[in-house]
Amino acid sequence: MMRWAVICAGLALTGCATVKPPEVPTKVQAIQKALPPPKAFTRATPTRPARSNVNIAEDFVSLHFALESGAQLPVFTRFETPITVRLTGSPTPSMQRDLTQLLTRLRNEAGIDIRQIPDGSANITIEAVTQEQIQDILPQAACFVVPNASSFEEYSRDRRKQKSSWTRLRSRERLGIFIPYDTSPQEKRDCLHEEIAQSLGPLNDLYHLPDSVFNDDNIHTVLTGFDMLILRAAYSPELRSGMTREQVQEVIPGVLSRLNPRGNTLPSQPVSETPRNWIKAVQKSLRPQWNTKRRLSAAKQAARIGQEQGWTDQRRAYPYYIMGRIEQFDNPQDALSNYQLALKYLQATPGTEVHQAYVTTQTAAYALAQGQGPQILPELDAAIGVMTRAQNASQLATLLLLKSEALNQAGRHEQARSVRLDSLGWARYGFGSDMVVRSLLQDVAEGPSTKNRGG
Repeated sequence: MMRWAVICAGLALTGCATVKPPEVPTKVQAIQKALPPPKAFTRATPTRPARSNVNIAEDFVSLHFALESGAQLPVFTRFETPITVRLTGSPTPSMQRDLTQLLTRLRNEAGIDIRQIPDGSANITIEAVTQEQIQDILPQAACFVVPNASSFEEYSRDRRKQKSSWTRLRSRERLGIFIPYDTSPQEKRDCLHEEIAQSLGPLNDLYHLPDSVFNDDNIHTVLTGFDMLILRAAYSPELRSGMTREQVQEVIPGVLSRLNPRGNTLPSQPVSETPRNWIKAVQKSLRPQWNTKRRLSAAKQAARIGQEQGWTDQRRAYPYYIMGRIEQFDNPQDALSNYQLALKYLQATPGTEVHQAYVTTQTAAYALAQGQGPQILPELDAAIGVMTRAQNASQLATLLLLKSEALNQAGRHEQARSVRLDSLGWARYGFGSDMVVRSLLQDVAEGPSTKNRGG
C-alpha cells in the first residue's frame, strides 16, 4: 500500500549524506547549462514469468488476501467498471509522461480498461504533493495509496474513519494516490508503478518474489512480466469483488492456465513463508534514524533467521547486501565479504539478475580502488544491460560512472568521457538535476580526483 524509502546508494552521485557546498548562483547556472538533457526510457521489455502456475496461483492468493502488515482481508476486491485516472496537485512534466506510458502498458499487457481524464470525478486520483506532507502522516513512506479518498485533504481529515480501512473494503470505486513532486523523476515514476498497481490489485508484498514490484526489497522499480500477469488475472471474467479466499483459490488455477500456458509446463517449487520476525529485522536494519550498530545488529538477526529457515534464495542474500551497505565506509573489507556472500546466494537463484547487478554496483567500486578497472569492464557491461532492461536510471547512472573510471584505468580516456556524459543524462532522471549539480560542485570544491587513472 505504500512505497517505503529505499536504501540510498553510496557512490559519487548517490551519497547518503546530502552535500551542500557553497553554491554560487553563476556556477550553478553554468553547470546546469553544460549538463546533457535528462534521459528517459521509452519502451518496456518485460520478461515473462518463469515459474510454475502452481506457485503463481499461491502467490496470487497471498498477494490479494493480506496487507503488508500481515492483517488478513476477508474478500477479493477490484474495480468492476472501466477505470478512470486523474492527475492533480502539482505534477511535473516527467510525471505525466511516465503516467501515460504506464497506462498504455496496463491496457496492452494487463488488458485493463483504464484511461486518464482531465477533470471531474475519477476512480483513481493521483495527487502530486510535497515530501513533507507525506512524511507528516507516514514518516517512512515515499508515497502511498488509500481507499475512498480523492484528495490529500480528504484523507488527512478522514484517515481514522472506517472509510479509510482496507479491511472493510468490499469493492474498489474511489482511491487516492499521493506522490511527492519534489523528488527525482525516477522516484515519481517508481511510485506511479507501485501505487497504481496496488490500487488496481494486490495490497500485499511478498519478500520471496524474485521478479516483482510487490516486494518490499524495492529491487524492481517498474512493473514486471509477473506483475502484469497478476493484474491481468485479477481482471479476468472468472473473478469478481466479494469472492472469498476459497472461491478465488478454486478458480485461479484455470485463469492462469488460460493466460499463462507456459506455466503449466514448469514444475512447482517449494516456497516457505517469510516469518514476521525476519521482516521486522530487515525493516529495522533500514531505519535511517538508527545508528550503525543497531542497524547492523538487526541485519545480522535477519541473516540468522534466513539460515535457520534454510533459505538459499534472494531472501538469504538480502541481509548480507544490507550489511555491506551499512559497513562499506567504516569496515570496507567486511562489507566486501558480505557483498560476496550475497552474490553467492543470488548466483544460485534463477531470476535474480537485477539483484546481482545491484551487488556489482558495489563490488566494482572495490575493484576500481585496486586499479582493476580493465578486468571488470565485462562485468560492468553485463550489469549495465540488466539495469537498462529493468529501467533503473539511478543504478544505470552509477554503473556508467564506474565504467567511465574503469575505461580511464584502461587508458581509453576519450571513451571514458563519452560514458561519463551518458551517465549524467541518466543521473538527471534517476537522481534529479539538483543532486547532479551538487555532486559536480562538490567535485570542483574537492579538486582533481586522486584515483588511479591507469594511464
